[in-house]
Amino acid sequence: MYEPRTFSDKLFLVLKGLAMGAANKVPGVSGGIVAFVGGFYEEFIYSLQKINLKALKLLLNGRFKSFYRYVNGPFLTLLIFGMLVSYFSISKILDYFLERKELFVWATFFGMILGSIYFISKDFKHWNKKTITAGLLGLLVGISISFLSPARENDNLWFIFICGMISVSGMALPGLSGSFILILLGNYVLLLVDSVNALYDTFAEVIKGDFSFIENNERLNTLKILSIFTLGSAVGLVTLSHILSYVLKHFKHITTAVIIGFITGSLGVVWPWKRTIFKTDETGQVFLDSNGKEIILNYERYSPDFGSPETWWAFFFVVLGVIILLGLEWYGAYRKK
Repeated sequence: MYEPRTFSDKLFLVLKGLAMGAANKVPGVSGGIVAFVGGFYEEFIYSLQKINLKALKLLLNGRFKSFYRYVNGPFLTLLIFGMLVSYFSISKILDYFLERKELFVWATFFGMILGSIYFISKDFKHWNKKTITAGLLGLLVGISISFLSPARENDNLWFIFICGMISVSGMALPGLSGSFILILLGNYVLLLVDSVNALYDTFAEVIKGDFSFIENNERLNTLKILSIFTLGSAVGLVTLSHILSYVLKHFKHITTAVIIGFITGSLGVVWPWKRTIFKTDETGQVFLDSNGKEIILNYERYSPDFGSPETWWAFFFVVLGVIILLGLEWYGAYRKK
């Protein structure tokens, strides 16, 4: 069990949380990849697995220190803190660049995923009939998900809860993008844009001593949706961690092969050269969310124009993404020495 001791240990763990939070918000990118490459994936799953009946008994009996130690509290607290900060800082910066330099952002992420495929597969020496079949299955599922058409927005609370359970898989399963799943389910804007912004605005108003949101039924409904989504995410993450812990223990090589295949198949989601398909009405008018942003439905992919300087800049950012990923690998290996 990892316990951060020095200030640098704690700071680096918060930075990992920041990276996971930012990755989870970008369609096509998985926070689980950050955990896998950062070398703390198994620790993350193990810690979540400790949230069980024994932990609940410790909590109900008032043994808070024992509970905190049992669930690997120092590790989870700093990591989750980084994720939360990311949603209100890093992810907003990411939104800014996605609006203005979308091609270069996608190119960077594409390079990072290429680097992660290399990182995961370079030391994997267990290819056989079973693992090759598992890898091909993961590849097919990843490709299939890349080309699914999204559903319409649905604010039914039971469906929101299920969205939370399903979307959180991006943190637990490397290569499976929780935010892209929300696009497919039709609730990306509602749950990762409108709800988060509503919470941010509410915090900002409360700090100023303004409690007028209590009279705002639309705001209260959005916050209720966010709370149900958060509850579903927590239940899904803890449940999935128990399943993954068992799978990793008993079928580690097959699981790794599936992950390699799945991440490779998901490259189609983050293909840099694509046009955004917005939600429109019969006349072609683009629908806007509550913040005046166009509502994204999906993406149309195309081949790069090698005669355009922008294309070569995009290739530069692909290489940069690979370097960033390998740099993280090198830094993680250096810290273990």
